[in-house]
Amino acid sequence: MRPSRASFVKINVAYLVAFAALFLISASILRLNAAGNKSENAQESGPPPQSAEPQSQEPQTSASSYDKTIFQKPIPSGQLAFLNQFAGSPTNDVIRDKQFRKLMHNVIPDCMFHYGRDMMLPDALDKVLAGSPLPVQIREGRYVMVSGRSGPYLAGRGFVWIDMQDGVALGGFYFRPTNGEPTPTVTIFSRQLKEASLKMSQLPPAFAEDLSQWSAESNVAPVTSRYTITGNNKKILLEHNEDYCAPADPTRAPAEGDCEQMNADAADIDLNAAYYLEQTHHATNGTAWMIAGDDQVAWIRVRDDTCRVGPDPLRCHIRMTRERTHALISQQ
Repeated sequence: MRPSRASFVKINVAYLVAFAALFLISASILRLNAAGNKSENAQESGPPPQSAEPQSQEPQTSASSYDKTIFQKPIPSGQLAFLNQFAGSPTNDVIRDKQFRKLMHNVIPDCMFHYGRDMMLPDALDKVLAGSPLPVQIREGRYVMVSGRSGPYLAGRGFVWIDMQDGVALGGFYFRPTNGEPTPTVTIFSRQLKEASLKMSQLPPAFAEDLSQWSAESNVAPVTSRYTITGNNKKILLEHNEDYCAPADPTRAPAEGDCEQMNADAADIDLNAAYYLEQTHHATNGTAWMIAGDDQVAWIRVRDDTCRVGPDPLRCHIRMTRERTHALISQQ
């Protein structure tokens, strides 16, 4: 007997339902496989960009080039342990201690220094530390800062910084010369240093941190003429090679748009200081009255004319100024 039309329709519907079920099962399997592959790929290559944690936008500074060997004759840590007893004591107390004064004799270069008038560098430092009520600070159980802001004139301020673990020590002196010398100035000094040239990144990173903190507390501008007096009794440039657009401490970053100008100011200050040192023959008590010649003025005119027509005048200014500074340093 031939099947009826109704039976034929029922059979077709059954086939369609079965086919649809198979299709859905297959689609589900494909989706599961795709999800599994995606998960495996994500584990291998990391999360997709849209779900990744936001990356820090803090600028990075160049790595420190600090080399401990630039400090000669490190002081044995046992000879520095006595400093722990002065933690929190007024600076005036520690500088009167015989053991501390003996230590300073071995750290501070015994040379002439111009602080308003010519005097020995240890005497100039005494003038700004004597009577100071500022507490002796010891950070991380090793970094000692003894400081004073009581200079009798020219806004004199100073400090002594010691790493009790590595046995290195540095002093610092800030004031505002009135004799035509680049002003204001920060001079870093140590008998342990014998280098012919120095950049900030060559000094201990912990010292750079504490110098920055001391400068902020003492109202010393971050971009200031800087020198180093070495154990050779020679005054050399302490070059600004910090990038003020990528500060080590982002909380002290300059206002947006100002940092590149600070880099340019630092380059100009270093050039002026290098020229001054060349003209004064790196004398530790050199004065501006010893400067002669106007070749620097002629060079500045060439630099300004060259950079004025370039696509980025400020970067050109920084580059050419740094090149000129290094040329002057290499002549010493």
